[in-house]
Amino acid sequence: MRAITIPEPGGPEALVWAEVPDPRPAEGEVVVEVVASAVNRADLLQRQGFYDPPPGSSLYPGLECAGRIAEVGPGVHGWAVGDEVCALLAGGGYAEKVAVPAGQLLPVPSGLDLVSAAALPEVTCTVWSNVFMIAHLRPGETVLVHGGASGIGTMAIQLAKAVGARVAVTAGGPDKLARCAELGADILIDYREQDFVQEIRKATDGKGADVILDIIGAKYLQRNIKALAVSGRLAIIGLQGGVKAEVNLAALMAKRAAITGAGLRARPLNEKAAIVAAVREHVWPLIGNGQVRPIVDRTLPMSEAAEAHRVVDDSAHVGKVVLTV
Repeated sequence: MRAITIPEPGGPEALVWAEVPDPRPAEGEVVVEVVASAVNRADLLQRQGFYDPPPGSSLYPGLECAGRIAEVGPGVHGWAVGDEVCALLAGGGYAEKVAVPAGQLLPVPSGLDLVSAAALPEVTCTVWSNVFMIAHLRPGETVLVHGGASGIGTMAIQLAKAVGARVAVTAGGPDKLARCAELGADILIDYREQDFVQEIRKATDGKGADVILDIIGAKYLQRNIKALAVSGRLAIIGLQGGVKAEVNLAALMAKRAAITGAGLRARPLNEKAAIVAAVREHVWPLIGNGQVRPIVDRTLPMSEAAEAHRVVDDSAHVGKVVLTV
């Protein structure tokens, strides 16, 4: 088969579409013939040499895919050759085939094609696990989503609205904010021109956000704490703004606030399977009835993965960039 390889870390040109050995399913795995994958920030970090795959997983980038089951390994039940699926991966999505633990498979939602479905697994699992399973966002609460126009952001807006929350977003410029509004965002903050702490306080009569979903990390930490409501929960899922920052513990304690940090890629298989099962139970019906949908900015051939990485590097997109085989 062919896959995107990274012979040497570097810029987008480091991605090479090359012949590699076919995967074989281990106990509890299936092999999926990939129709499409999608680009995530973690793929960019892996390309640059900053984010190695977990031990035992595929060396190729790609944290999600959609396609058809080509082979079923021993110990797998409930799935058959030919089933159309999408999948959460620890790696290997940028390829013509990938081996997947059965617990990380999802059926393609009704009414969606495989290319659109490839944009779902990583964002739905990330948002549901962090915003709902960890931060426990409830109806009537306010959630602040940083990077509202990103793949994570566009999914977080929709899921939060679906459960009856009020949604604030930060994004860069009026065009991206307009797209967030179309998806249901109530409070629009241009991080280039406005102070999100002031804006969220103004919009909530001084209360602040009950939940903040943060992709920035260190750069935003102090301001995120200021923007939290009493008993607020800050869920950090990205480190685009650095990894180290000081915390004002007095401010944190005064608000009885909680800070959590959670990745998805390196979690044990049983934890990933539990998240995937929760997504299938709670999110898939919302996609099936049209309340929530994947937001795909553009599709490119897998062989043009370098160009897809340039688009994401430049934040020149809204939603997901999808690669097709």
